[in-house]
This record gives sequence, C-alpha cells and structure tokens, in this order.
Amino acid sequence: MKTRLRILFLSSEVAPFAKTGGLADVSSALPKALYDMGHDIRVIMPKYGCINDRKYVLREVIRLKRVKIKLGENDHIACAKSAFIPDSKVQVYFLEYKPFFGGNDLYVDPETGTDLPDNAERFGLFCKAALETIKLLHWEPQIIHCNDWQTGLVPWYLKHEFNKDPFYANCSTVLSIHNMAYQGNFTADNLELLGIGDNYKDGISDLKHHNSINFLKAGILTADKIVTVSQAYADEVLTDPEIGAGMTDYLKSRNKDFEGILNGVDYSEWNPETDSLIAEKYSHNKPESKAHNKLKLLEKCNFPTNDNKPLIGMVSRLAGQKGFDLLQAAIKDIIALDVRLVILGLGEPAYHDALQKICKTFPKNVALFLQFDNDLAHLIEAGSDMFLMPSRYEPCGLNQMYSLKYGTVPIVRSTGGLKDTIIDYDQDPENSNGFSFTPYNKKDMVDAIKRAVAVYNDQKNWQKLIKRGMRADYSWSVAAEKYVKTYLSLVNNKKHK
Repeated sequence: MKTRLRILFLSSEVAPFAKTGGLADVSSALPKALYDMGHDIRVIMPKYGCINDRKYVLREVIRLKRVKIKLGENDHIACAKSAFIPDSKVQVYFLEYKPFFGGNDLYVDPETGTDLPDNAERFGLFCKAALETIKLLHWEPQIIHCNDWQTGLVPWYLKHEFNKDPFYANCSTVLSIHNMAYQGNFTADNLELLGIGDNYKDGISDLKHHNSINFLKAGILTADKIVTVSQAYADEVLTDPEIGAGMTDYLKSRNKDFEGILNGVDYSEWNPETDSLIAEKYSHNKPESKAHNKLKLLEKCNFPTNDNKPLIGMVSRLAGQKGFDLLQAAIKDIIALDVRLVILGLGEPAYHDALQKICKTFPKNVALFLQFDNDLAHLIEAGSDMFLMPSRYEPCGLNQMYSLKYGTVPIVRSTGGLKDTIIDYDQDPENSNGFSFTPYNKKDMVDAIKRAVAVYNDQKNWQKLIKRGMRADYSWSVAAEKYVKTYLSLVNNKKHK
C-alpha cells in the first residue's frame, strides 16, 4: 500500500489566483498532480488585493479568523480564507493581512518599477504566519514544500525558532528554487523588523550574505532538501558562478541534499487535442489541422496568407536572460532566411523600444504584441512552425515543452531545462525533437535557425520531427513521482532518527 503523505505547499503565487510567471503555474499544477496520486496536500499563499473573493468562492474558516504573529516588537493579527484550485479538490488557504498584502501588486511597485520597500517584513510575516496557521488547523504536515525566496524563512524559523515545538517534530522541509537570480536580498536593518536579534547568533550566520540578509541563502542552508527545476540547471549553478548568482558555495556545501527535478506540463491546459483557445484542434495522429491555426495567426499578424514561409513564434518575458540581445543583434540575418517572426510579451523597457524599432523596420516579417494575452499565447504555440528560445540561462523553461506538444519545433540555446528537453536534429536525427546551439552568440543562433529552415523545406523529415515531439510525455505526473520519492526519503529518515 502506498504511503499517503501530508504535504503543505507554500508559494507566493498560485495560478489562476495571482501570477507573475512560471512559479504560479508550477504551484497550481504540482499540487494537483500530488493530490491525484492520493496525497493529502494543502496550499498556503498570501491574499493579495487582486484576488477576487466572489470569483474564486473564498470562504471564511472559523478557526483561522485570528492568526497571531509575533514579528520583532510587533504583534500582528491575520486571518485566512479557503478555496480550491479550479477544477480540482486541492484546498488553498489565503493568508489575509491587508497592511502587507491588501494591494494588487505582488512584489514590485508599479509606479517606480522597484521592489516594494517592505518586502522583507511582508514575506517574513507570511513565512511565520503559515507556520502559525497550520497549527490552528491541528493538521501536522510531514513535508513543508517551500518555493523561492519568499518562503525561504520557513525552514530557517523551523530550525532556529520552532525547533522545540512538538507540533513540527516530525516535519521535514523541501525548498524549490525556480530561478537563482531572485533571492530576497535586504539591508541588515531588517533583522530588527523580523525580530531576529543577538539571541539568534547561529541563525544570523545562516541568513546574512555579505553585508545584507538573504532569504534564499537562509532556505538553502536550513531546508532538509533543496530542489531546482532541471538537472542541467542544478549542474550549472554548482559550476558556473554567474548562473549561481552568489549562491554556488552555499549549494556546494549542501551538495548531497541538492537535486534537479524537471518541471512538468499541465496538459489539461496545454494540449492541442482539447485546447478551446486555438482556431482548430488537432493531434499527432491528425496534425493537418495545425495549418488552420497558422492561417489564423498569420491573419492576426497582418502577414500574407498565400505563401508557406516558416513562421517562428516567441512568447516570453522581455529580458536579457531570455536572449533578446542576441535577437536584436541578429535580426537582419534572421530575416535574410526568408522567415516571419511573431513575438508576444512584456518586460524591460529597453527591449520594448528595440523590438518596436525592429517591427517598424521589417513590418512584413516581424509582428510584435507588447502585452500579456493567454489566448494569443496558445494561438502562437499552435500556429507557429518553430519556437525560438535563445536564453542566456533557463532554469527549466515551459514553452519548449508546450511547443513539442503543439508540433511547433523548438530552436533553443542548450542551457538548463532547454538542454534537458531538446535533442538537436543534426546530433541525433532519429531521436531529435528540435534544434539547439551552445555558444551564446548570434552566429550560432542564426545557424540553428538556418538548419531548422532547411529541414522545414524537406517536409517528409519535418513531419517526422513534429510527430516525435508531439508524442513526448512531460506531464506533471512524471515530475510528481520524483518529488514523492524525495519526500519519502525525508519521512523515512525522520523515522530512523
């Protein structure tokens, strides 16, 4: 008989309630997969002002009307409401404390574009409040699964403040790191606000990073297990100080407790056989209807529909990490390959400006949508022939896995999760599912696109490539099994101590 685990999953964002990126998708899909495997899993996240109580049917929980949190010299009273992740039975508790989470913004002040000045106190309170909330429910988790720096103080609190609390005697912690570049780095004067004084001398060394405090470091040094979102990224952060972003030495010190588990895809949302957001559904057995989606996308982009030029899609945050400096440098060479390019995304203003100039220079070849549009994202996946991801680094990446399912051939830089998922056509023609390049330069990127165009013009081999990708299984059930194996190793270790 399989062990039924009690798992508390903590995240600062969960789709569809609040989302800024892939963390929210993972924090929805993984708990659903774990629940479907038979585990008792509950989720806690902040109750931001942007979360609509009526839309998601949030209900009061009588025993959670007064959650008391001591933070420094201040006593706070929060409450928690409850709902379910849509189309599932996964229960989510929304921690409501309006002075910290009453606004619509998760981390950044939209007027200044900088982090909210009280983020240390906000997420310090969230971490402690999550631990107090679960005690009020009288539900003892065996695993607390934390995600990114916003929850990094949870294992720290369990080690240094709740270490003698019998409620947590049989509890182990897992910290998932979705992007090492985001760390929760704050000035040392926040120690006082968090109530961390001289009586926490050992704890302060776990928390301090140079002259600051660092929530991610605290989690790395105190969690029982640390996981990141692909094996290649796990290897890179241990060997490349730039990708490790100052955390490499700390991760090396925890090497035996550190692993990479590739994220999965929620095929209930990303599947051309069932996708209601695309022009026409299709499958790997009958891929012909993909052409109708390309036609619809060409019309959307105001491109001619009477030729068969390759259409390359990009759906991305517009940031240096994502390779837009390479795209900017190589655009003339790319256009010379007689392809068209459609880009959807928002991000750094400098890339907004650069891409708008490119679009004006090449209006017959480049279409740009500076927005977040989920419907269009699905149509780009379904209607494009190829999908370009020239990332400088990429912890996991999801769009390359979406693209495979939609028969849209990925062209990627071989890094992180892109390296773990995409097999280059020229390196292994019989098992390949896309095209890749390794040196981060425009020449190698353009060469990868050129090679893809050459195979596109050989439709017999192109169709084989498409069907191989569409048959691949990157479902969350595969990743969830690996997480359960990690959880069980911790639970069994507790039993034998």
